[in-house]
Amino acid sequence: MNSNISRRSFIKASSALAGFQILPSGLLANSPNGKLCTAHIGVAGKGYTDTFNLAADTRVQVLGLCDVDLRHLNGEGPRIRKDRPTIPAPNARKFQDYREMLSELGDTIDAVSISTPDHTHYPATLAAMERGKHVFTQKPLTNNIAEARHLMKVAREKGLATQMGIQNKATEGYRLATRLIREGAIGKVSKVYVWCWKDWGHDGAPYAGEDPVPDYLDWNLWLGTASKRPFLEQKYHPGQWRRSLEFGCGTLGDMGVHIFDTPFDSLGLEPPIWAKATCREPNNFSLPTKNIVRYGFKPTPLTTKDFQWTWYDGEHSPPEGPDMDLPQGQSLPRQGAMFVGEEGRMLLPHIAGPQLLPRSLYSKLKKPDMGPPVNHYGQWIDAIYGSKTKPAANFEYSGKMVEGVLLGVVAGLYPEKKLKWNSAKGKVTNLTEANNFIKREYRVF
Repeated sequence: MNSNISRRSFIKASSALAGFQILPSGLLANSPNGKLCTAHIGVAGKGYTDTFNLAADTRVQVLGLCDVDLRHLNGEGPRIRKDRPTIPAPNARKFQDYREMLSELGDTIDAVSISTPDHTHYPATLAAMERGKHVFTQKPLTNNIAEARHLMKVAREKGLATQMGIQNKATEGYRLATRLIREGAIGKVSKVYVWCWKDWGHDGAPYAGEDPVPDYLDWNLWLGTASKRPFLEQKYHPGQWRRSLEFGCGTLGDMGVHIFDTPFDSLGLEPPIWAKATCREPNNFSLPTKNIVRYGFKPTPLTTKDFQWTWYDGEHSPPEGPDMDLPQGQSLPRQGAMFVGEEGRMLLPHIAGPQLLPRSLYSKLKKPDMGPPVNHYGQWIDAIYGSKTKPAANFEYSGKMVEGVLLGVVAGLYPEKKLKWNSAKGKVTNLTEANNFIKREYRVF
């Protein structure tokens, strides 16, 4: 379809947009009042939060909403909380297929948010970026390492403003923790423990049977590039897909991305050089419900030379041992991080402020000036409007961090085997068969 015809048809179809002056893709903005025009893929659950927060910014006008589940587009279904206000997008067009939305809205939109199951992040984000659209994509950035590396490359080449959805990065507690580590509050860090109680996995037999596809769901579009399989009620959609190897990344991909972020960023780490998992044997279908994953990183000026990093989830969480001891009366949070330094420790619960151990470390600190509050969504919008400050979770950063998280997911497919990782080449060097899980095959849908 001719793009000019598409734009004229769009304007004619929406009286609220009549009179808009359409600018070339990548320029701001497409409305006469200078607003950023956006489209949103996935509008329930986390998709609601992302879309609502972006739409609530006075600089934004939402032109498109997309979800494979028609209930979500109509403000219905189990993933829609009735106590929440509706998304402020009264004149947005609604779609089930993001490809149709991107094609039909064309140059009328400047930016796209993607808040879908993990396996859809890459194809939807890439489709938007190839059209020159700035993108906000939920965590984990992608379902596998090759996808994350490619999105980093495309964002760099096209000069797009990007942000991965780890909104907790903007909280004052996390920013304070980063500052304390960088200023040496506990000295050089020798160990990091990260953990989460969740058990996003399935240790039983593969799911069997088939249920009728509800009339409100386009199952083919939900599967997208993933392999075809029968629909099963309450097994994939809504909300259970994280347990599946092909759709999700388990607890590591869910909460690990949040909890890895502050240690990874504050210590100035690059992707790991190896990962080793302790978990059940793989079943080639789903992810383990409990894991211990050890990582090796190259040391930085803020770490010791023998720096260690260990992740625990499910029943292995929280970890035990003297490094985890707390003052009498305190217990470890269900998810969080512990930094062990040469001069003390720092506990960082998720989501809360840091605690220095022993308390005598506080006497050495000056009261930090944290500056004004930070808005994770606003950072991205600022960057689109030309701010010189990059979004904190831009793909250049978040892609590297997620590469480490996802290497741990792959390690879980080879229990007790140390996977040696060459980030420059993007491959496992000592167990070549593991490279089959660094990327994936795509179904045409």
